[in-house]
Amino acid sequence: MSEGTLAGGRSTGRLRIDVLGPVSARRGTARLDIGPVRRQAVLATLVLSQGRSITREHLLDSVWGTRPPASGRRVLPSYVYPLRKALDPEGTIPKTSVIRGDGSGYRFVLDDTDLDTADLRAHTDAGRLARDAGDLATATDRFTAALALFTGEPLAGLPGPFAQAERQHLSQRRGALQAERLECMIRLGCPGDALDELAALTLSDPLNEPLSALRMRALYAVERQDEALKVFEAMRVRLADELGVSPGKQIRRVHEAVLRRDDAFLLDPAPARPARARRVVNDLPGAAAQLTGRTDELGRLTAPSPSGSVSVVTVDGTAGVGKTTLVLQAAHQLRSDYPDGSLYVNLQAYSEGRPSLAPERALRRLLRSLGEPSEEASDLDELTAAWRTATSSLRLLLVLDDAAGARQVGPLLPAGPGSRVLVTGRRRLADLDADLRITLEPLETGGSVSLLGRLAGKDRAEREPEALLELARLCDGLPLALRIVGARLQTRPTWTLAYMVERMAGDEGRLGELSAGDRSVEAAFRLSYEQLPPPLRHGFRVLGIAPTAEVDRLGTAAMLGCPAADAEEVLEGLVDASLLQQPGPGRYRLHDLVRTHARRLARTIPAEEIPARTAVLRLYLDAGRIASDWGPDGFPTGPQPTSARFSDWKEAEKWLDAAGTELPDVVSYAAALGETDHACWIAEALSDYLLRRGRYHECRTALETALALADEATDRRMAAALRSCMGMIDFYQGRFAKARTWFAAALRISRQAAQPREEARALTGLGATDLNSGRGEEAAGPLVTALALAEAEGDRWLAGLSLGTLGMMYHVQGHNAAALDCLGRAYLHAEASDRPHLVSRALCGIADVQLALGRNDAARDMFRRAMDLIAQDDDGLFQALLLARLGTAEEGTGDADSALAHHHEALARHDLLDSLAEPQYYRLEMDIRCRLGQTYAATGRRREAREQFQAALAVPGAEAHIFEHARAEAGLRASGTA
Repeated sequence: MSEGTLAGGRSTGRLRIDVLGPVSARRGTARLDIGPVRRQAVLATLVLSQGRSITREHLLDSVWGTRPPASGRRVLPSYVYPLRKALDPEGTIPKTSVIRGDGSGYRFVLDDTDLDTADLRAHTDAGRLARDAGDLATATDRFTAALALFTGEPLAGLPGPFAQAERQHLSQRRGALQAERLECMIRLGCPGDALDELAALTLSDPLNEPLSALRMRALYAVERQDEALKVFEAMRVRLADELGVSPGKQIRRVHEAVLRRDDAFLLDPAPARPARARRVVNDLPGAAAQLTGRTDELGRLTAPSPSGSVSVVTVDGTAGVGKTTLVLQAAHQLRSDYPDGSLYVNLQAYSEGRPSLAPERALRRLLRSLGEPSEEASDLDELTAAWRTATSSLRLLLVLDDAAGARQVGPLLPAGPGSRVLVTGRRRLADLDADLRITLEPLETGGSVSLLGRLAGKDRAEREPEALLELARLCDGLPLALRIVGARLQTRPTWTLAYMVERMAGDEGRLGELSAGDRSVEAAFRLSYEQLPPPLRHGFRVLGIAPTAEVDRLGTAAMLGCPAADAEEVLEGLVDASLLQQPGPGRYRLHDLVRTHARRLARTIPAEEIPARTAVLRLYLDAGRIASDWGPDGFPTGPQPTSARFSDWKEAEKWLDAAGTELPDVVSYAAALGETDHACWIAEALSDYLLRRGRYHECRTALETALALADEATDRRMAAALRSCMGMIDFYQGRFAKARTWFAAALRISRQAAQPREEARALTGLGATDLNSGRGEEAAGPLVTALALAEAEGDRWLAGLSLGTLGMMYHVQGHNAAALDCLGRAYLHAEASDRPHLVSRALCGIADVQLALGRNDAARDMFRRAMDLIAQDDDGLFQALLLARLGTAEEGTGDADSALAHHHEALARHDLLDSLAEPQYYRLEMDIRCRLGQTYAATGRRREAREQFQAALAVPGAEAHIFEHARAEAGLRASGTA
């Protein structure tokens, strides 16, 4: 057995991890297998976090970046477990592992682990101490030992943003060490030995002023003064051309010394003079406000940052969202990590009555804070150079609050490796290089209620929990609004929370109450608005009158009267200004209070508001009518759709899908504005689309809103049309008695108004209701009359619907020839519509009749074709229905195995449906189980057959489904049990 290895093959000794090259680990003398690069990246992130706990979310972001694994944070244990197994001595439990887990993440315990980065720090610190003491030979040796720890590119080959940032920082640290070592060599009197290395380093980093200054000193020391001056001139040109700045103070001083031949300065081997004592500054304002609901963001802000370079973090968000409060809390937690001081500057980008702070003024203020003179510098370039020089050896924490943009922030960044800068601003500073960007969103409901309850007082909160929740909702999670409401309640102890809710009713009351002293929500929003360019101001006002909380580029384009691409530019500009949220790709949302402000602004310009709202209502109307199975021609009144926005029904349907559950809000919006006809037209147009998707509640909400106005509409067709639509909802939900009442009312109104198309629609609804209620004989009259009216009006969709229902009626009555004739004609209408789901349903009806006639092969082919047509649809109900029927057809062809497989697949699809949302859920289950039972019975498996028939009869409300109940009872009798 070799030394350092246990009998079981596990290594003994102290653990060592190296990252200054390819990542490796060993225990004692034995190398450990730490797995593939992604696992190594997890290890490196934990190790370089210096023993601090890393949340799972931060670990995912660090290793996977913007493409986390589909399994999310659940994937991390599969990386941590093999790392523990590789790194821990045998028998170690998770509680004592080098990688410890807690409720939120993981941390690496460094107590018994050697790191090459720790050795790097030790050698570097010792080298600097020796240099400052004048022992240049020892300093050179220690710097050389530190550089020898680098065995290649740091963290070589590791993926992820953390590894990339650390790789860059460690490489910069390596470069700084090389410069310090070379400076010691020059001062030791060995400039020739340093020149070749300096030439290579300056070639790879041509904008590095300290390196070029060292090279100038080395060249001067070997009596090559002209070349030293050429190095300065080349640097001056590069800085001007590439960065637009002048050389800094350090290299200018070397240049002047070369010109003067100042040997004392350039060649002085004396030990460095100790730095002038400097007061450690803490300019941070007090963090007075208690932080609520920002645990995750605070954790990300205070997580360890790379020590080899300046780390920049930006926090953006809408006015009043709590950016400054969050960053100051983070800064106070971090200040002990920055021994050279913590500085704060308010850049005043959005300060009412005060101009934005120019970078020159900010730099003078910062230099004064460090005790550095700034009067010598006359312009921004000189001030920036002075600031870089003053901070090059310092490790600072700098808070830049309320920034306008990258141009204001860029010159203020310190130069000292390991410094951290926290920047807040309403705009997203996309053109500023940052290690971390946080967009602060409004508080969630729990955080809002907690903050407001604490401000209002425990007794009030416990007495009026519902009013507290409503107040939090009215503030929409905006901390500034919550704190203002809390302050008003604190100064008015007699007010109840319910009274405060009443005062905040309506736009005027809501924004009017959100003002206390010099704090005002509306004033904060106004400052953001006033700094927008005119196109974005126009876009902001128009978004205030959008009928839905969320918008997209198409709806915005309609309101602005511009192409969609131009509208998207406006939307993205408002996102960058933190006046617009982006909940998903292509979707945008105004914060509720911001929307209230935008709406108030829009109402001041009626000439802009009225055309915009008409255009967006027209867009929803067009989308609903184009997406409807009725087709644009199925709507005889109101404006006809144009193809300017939607090329076909698929595009319109997709756009409506993206609108989600907000479609009824469009009808309510039109109704509230007195756009009665639009409210009725849109409700009617959306009904077919919503019903096909099983969104019955949304459909009913929209129709009830419109129906209340139908008598006021100038379009007299609406009174009957909307009642027929209401009847269809109840029909789809199996409420046949209520459906019949609606259709009867629609029939009466349409006949009185002489509206034959609406009469045909009401009659078709009555016939379908009678047929599904078990009164097939009563259905014939209304359906035949409806068909004649529809054909006379040229309404293909309505004619196809009447024919399909008549075909079903004839099939139920056993008149299969008549059924095939009607269903075949219905199929022709469906095929002309170019709607796959209509064609598939027509095919299904014909195939049902073919099954009854014993034409199983033909039925099977039709069911398969229908399945193919809807393969891409989300209609799980119809897919399950088709599978069950296909199983019956397969049974008829003699393929019992395929039949059983299709029936069981149908049951599996059925189980995925929502029994509460799908009214036909139990009826479909009965149908599938009856068919499965029949197939079992046909193959002699009588026990399984009885189980299926019994299960069909046991579903809730089985008696209401007349046909299926009768089939289940008949099947049970035939299989041997009554």
